[in-house]
Amino acid sequence: MTAAGPRLVVTLSRLPKGAARQEVAAGVAAWLAASHLPGQPAPPGGAWQLVLPLAGADPLMLVADLRDRLDGLPVGLAFQILDQAAAPALPRPSRRPSIMADSPPVAPRLALLVRRLRRLHLDALLVSQPENRFYLSGFAGHDTSPAETSGLLLVPVGRQAILVTDFRYRLDAERQATGCVVRLGKGGMPRLLAGILPRLGLARLAFESQAVLHSQWQALGRLAARSDTELVPRKDLVEALRIRKDAGELAAIERAVRLNEAVFQEVFQALTPGMTERQVAEMIETGFRRHGADGPSFPPIVAGGANGASPHAQPGDRPLAAGEPIVIDMGCRLDGYCSDMTRTVVLGEMDELTRQRIRLVRRAQLAALAVIRPGVRACDVDRAARAVIEAEGLGPLFGHGLGHGVGLAVHEAPAVNRRSLVRLAAGMVVTVEPGIYFPGWGGIRLENMVQVTGNGVRLLNKDTTFLDV
Repeated sequence: MTAAGPRLVVTLSRLPKGAARQEVAAGVAAWLAASHLPGQPAPPGGAWQLVLPLAGADPLMLVADLRDRLDGLPVGLAFQILDQAAAPALPRPSRRPSIMADSPPVAPRLALLVRRLRRLHLDALLVSQPENRFYLSGFAGHDTSPAETSGLLLVPVGRQAILVTDFRYRLDAERQATGCVVRLGKGGMPRLLAGILPRLGLARLAFESQAVLHSQWQALGRLAARSDTELVPRKDLVEALRIRKDAGELAAIERAVRLNEAVFQEVFQALTPGMTERQVAEMIETGFRRHGADGPSFPPIVAGGANGASPHAQPGDRPLAAGEPIVIDMGCRLDGYCSDMTRTVVLGEMDELTRQRIRLVRRAQLAALAVIRPGVRACDVDRAARAVIEAEGLGPLFGHGLGHGVGLAVHEAPAVNRRSLVRLAAGMVVTVEPGIYFPGWGGIRLENMVQVTGNGVRLLNKDTTFLDV
């Protein structure tokens, strides 16, 4: 039977048996009753799908309540909102320990890298940057600091890639890095490599100069000298591959964008004057965790009133006030990939000055979107937005670049600023985030993520809150 109007479709999967199944059924029944929704009996087996009329209810809050009631029970929960474009459905959260729902296609990536190494007359690349290591191996180990690595990936020409890790990460490495030989060593870069390098006979070993500490470089140099190996500092060898996303990466990024927007809407609808910036930031991070994100892609920025004049303000105990501009910059990481979005909102009535400033920043954003296409230089995209703001005499108040790439890292290539000569290409994902900042008054920033396509640009964001006022 199909319900008329907007519907919430909830699917409960991996239902347990016995007493735990009865607990699930009781939790759902209590949720339905408390939410004034029609009761639906649990099926004897398989997944349990509930098709529920919304009748003006907030679907995100309904699902959040159900998640809380089922917290701790071994059941999967996914949902979809039908016939209601205003409330984006959250993507189904990953329950796997890996940071991606599926193993990345590392073989073609390794082949492209090896081709580059051959052209540069390099015998191998030592990969220590965590996002690069994951991109080429699928190993999702977490580095607690630059000085303490969870693993090193050695990519030799003509041989299988070697992931060197220690006892703490052995099981994860063997499960995730299926295209690599996994070798165990004892902590620290030099000690991990001590038993590997001498046996390979490498003449020229490249390393990621942007990701190696000076002390590590010194120790690596001593180790290489014993093997008669020349160390070659290189940067951006892997980043040059990551800059253009494949179909799987684009899908992962879009899922992260959808989840980010849904949590933003949940938080935005709950905002009231008197809440502090810190409370709102905590709501954002809690929302990410509750809805299955890996976590935030950066600490949320919530800046009310004059605090918004600092582009990267840290949330504090300042209460939000009605009528003032509030900058909310937030992003999540889902299955390893990041999202990033900024909105400037007002609680209550908006004065004409704030309205005109938001409209100006929006015109600058639209001007940039209009010129994005393959072959255009990133600096020319920045210039298109900047010209709109400069025409109003406010150029000095737009003091940062227009945007940046987003992928496994929330800030990655390509940079979109006045100095960037990178030519955009299909598969790149960048932010477009012009802003103006008035000391003593506050700031306005609007940020969307876009994908460069074969003949233009595709907007990844669907949320339009306070974009066109």
